[in-house]
Amino acid sequence: MAGRWIETWEPEDETFWREKGERVARRNLWFSVLSEHIGFSIWTLWSVMVLFMGPEYGIDPAGKFFLISTATLVGALVRVPYTFAVARFGGRNWTIFSAVSLLVPTLAAFWVMEPGTSYATFVAVAALTGIGGGNFASSMTNINAFFPLRKKGWALGLNAGGGNIGVPVVQLVGLLVIGTLGASHPRIVLGVYIPLIVLAAVCAALYMDNLRPVKNDTGAALEAVRDPHTWIMAALYIGTFGSFIGYSFAFGLVLQTQFGRTPLQAASLTFIGPLLGSLIRPVGGRLADRYGGARITLATFAAMAAATGVVIHASGNASLPVFLTGFTALFVLTGLGNGSTYKMIPGIFHAKALARGLDAETAAAHGRRLSGAAMGLIGAVGALGGLAINLAFRQSFQASGTGTAAFWSFLAFYGVCFTLTWAVYLRRPAPVPTRAQLGYAEV
Repeated sequence: MAGRWIETWEPEDETFWREKGERVARRNLWFSVLSEHIGFSIWTLWSVMVLFMGPEYGIDPAGKFFLISTATLVGALVRVPYTFAVARFGGRNWTIFSAVSLLVPTLAAFWVMEPGTSYATFVAVAALTGIGGGNFASSMTNINAFFPLRKKGWALGLNAGGGNIGVPVVQLVGLLVIGTLGASHPRIVLGVYIPLIVLAAVCAALYMDNLRPVKNDTGAALEAVRDPHTWIMAALYIGTFGSFIGYSFAFGLVLQTQFGRTPLQAASLTFIGPLLGSLIRPVGGRLADRYGGARITLATFAAMAAATGVVIHASGNASLPVFLTGFTALFVLTGLGNGSTYKMIPGIFHAKALARGLDAETAAAHGRRLSGAAMGLIGAVGALGGLAINLAFRQSFQASGTGTAAFWSFLAFYGVCFTLTWAVYLRRPAPVPTRAQLGYAEV
């Protein structure tokens, strides 16, 4: 047990999986979810902190959108190095480190969160919280290595969904504080998370494992960068996860700025959409396992375009009930799409390997190799979609005082994603493995 390194790991071997692998993989999954959950909460911390920042802070809505955009940007950029850190240091070891590092932005925010602090200081501290976004990339890369292809949709969906729930949970904590003590006690929210960060690190140390067979593969990374499917999936992930994280950061500010909601009223509504979107993400993975990721993704983008149309109508007519209905539907659909798009990634690379004539075992290893390298890049680019959403909102509110123009741009992008999914993966799909070859896990 020294260092908790596992020397041999063969999840595609059904005997190994049944006798040992599944139990170990599931244990690592649960504690990965815990750490990633806390990471998401810290990453999206400023979606809550801005609700506490009344007129005495001297920051206008555009300035607040820039704060949350800064956190989004850093969270996207650190996903790339976090992806490669798992193989370099071990999944367990990196989970411990990445959890402990969350204390830095949390304690910094605790120190500066008061009127009179300079705006530049707030921007710097918001940037620090971006490291919480990196936890997702390392966690997904780690869990991807533990599970066989036929189980990846469920495992990755559950891992990501459990992590995503960190968004509504921190918003619920903010709601509880505002509802009971008012909007002048932001440090209580931060104080709640300090012991939780320590708990996540301790649990990772006690219950998680490192996989010795997982190695950084520069060749795989370069091959993934050159493969057009990496960039196609990154674009689709902008539409799903980029929308989820961007809307999660912006929703409360949109309600305050466009609909005149008080901090308490905004906080009482902001958590609902992220919660539903997080809970349904594993369902998206399950549906993709059963029916194929491309089919579920295509249907999701069609529905997202329709829901955005509802939001545009409600925004133009200042109808808060209809706006909330459309926006909540968007959150649910982004969750489904998150699960289905991430399921597509290993399936695509596995399918290409089989089409090249590789045998089933070699193709599975090749698919794991390239999908692991691609996931960090796809996750980083996808998270940049959240930055684009918040900058679009900032520009839209500066120009017209509403978010309507931003929603029109989102609608156009969902149309592009729908067309891309259909044209590349459904109209003339590349040769794909049979359901039996994929263990009932088609692309």
